Amino acid sequence: MKSDFSAARLHLQRAQDYLRGSDETSDQARQAIDMLLDAVTHAEFRKPASNVIAFPEQKHSCQS
Repeated sequence: MKSDFSAARLHLQRAQDYLRGSDETSDQARQAIDMLLDAVTHAEFRKPASNVIAFPEQKHSCQS
């Protein structure tokens, strides 16, 4: 099963909105959610690894 990073990002943004307090705990929680949002956003837009097959180089001799 693949992760739904878009949905996770949305939930984290909503959680951050609920932490409106100016107390230290709310500030720390918002900072922690910020780090999670960065990680989720990075994962969401990361390009998948490609399966590149290396072929041996062939030397061609061109005679004109």
